[in-house]
Amino acid sequence: MIKLRSRRLEHIRHHDPRRSHQRIVYWDVCYEFPFDTTRALELALFRTYCVPSISGLLDRSGEFRQRPQKRYDDTDLIVSTLMEWGYDSPRGAQALARMNHIHGHFKIPNEDFLYVLSTFVFEPIRWNARFGWRPMCEQEKLALFYFWREVGSRMGIRDIPQSYAAFERFNVEFERRHFVFAESNRRIGIATRELFAGWFPAPLKPLVRRVIHALLDEPVRQAFGFPKPPPGLRSCVIGALKLRALALRFWPARRKPRLRTQTAHPSYPRGYSLEQIGPPYLCPTGLCPAGLGPAGVHRNAHG
Repeated sequence: MIKLRSRRLEHIRHHDPRRSHQRIVYWDVCYEFPFDTTRALELALFRTYCVPSISGLLDRSGEFRQRPQKRYDDTDLIVSTLMEWGYDSPRGAQALARMNHIHGHFKIPNEDFLYVLSTFVFEPIRWNARFGWRPMCEQEKLALFYFWREVGSRMGIRDIPQSYAAFERFNVEFERRHFVFAESNRRIGIATRELFAGWFPAPLKPLVRRVIHALLDEPVRQAFGFPKPPPGLRSCVIGALKLRALALRFWPARRKPRLRTQTAHPSYPRGYSLEQIGPPYLCPTGLCPAGLGPAGVHRNAHG
């Protein structure tokens, strides 16, 4: 099994990330780092809520107060469709069109779009450097950059940096300038934290909240107005994640893809179609009619 992991990594290293970025992203998301990618993108979205212009728009929409689970599921399904099927597959193109249709109903600054896009590149890389069973190789890092740069282009986002390093500089500088406390940050942050805590039994919810605070760095906690966690708890959380990473190095390699588009989502107990994603007033078929569901046949474009 360890040999299988090594062969898969060598296989990735022999691909050109510029030409094969969709294939590399699929391997990483579905085989190498499925859990890590999901957690990293959850924290990536948390970071975007530290920007008052972003949290303010979300707060005014009311979706986080009224339907936080659906908002999470919709984002998960759009992003997972793109990464599992590829943005240039018919299914990926449909997901992109749906996302662009939803975004088109809101006035969103181009720089905010750019920042959110950058978190999808760099937060999985940073998470893996800290908590992954192995850090990403150069081909994997560049594949994420080329993947999301192309998605951003198809979203109509302007002025996307042309290099990995330039995009990372933009990401760091944007956070330095825009991470400030706002009441809208706090409301969206609390709604998201409570969504995550709600996935656990009631007696565990206080601990889950503190664990979430421990995973957030200081600028993020300050932008939300969240309390600083006890140093001992933060050490325990980080230690537990690093211990998991160590154990996974000796764990059997995944032989079947982990597909989040095939996983049941609470907002769609009877299945979903991409047309149902988004606020109810933008969903012509209603919230939860029968549609393409988790039991449907999934033939990934990348084989």
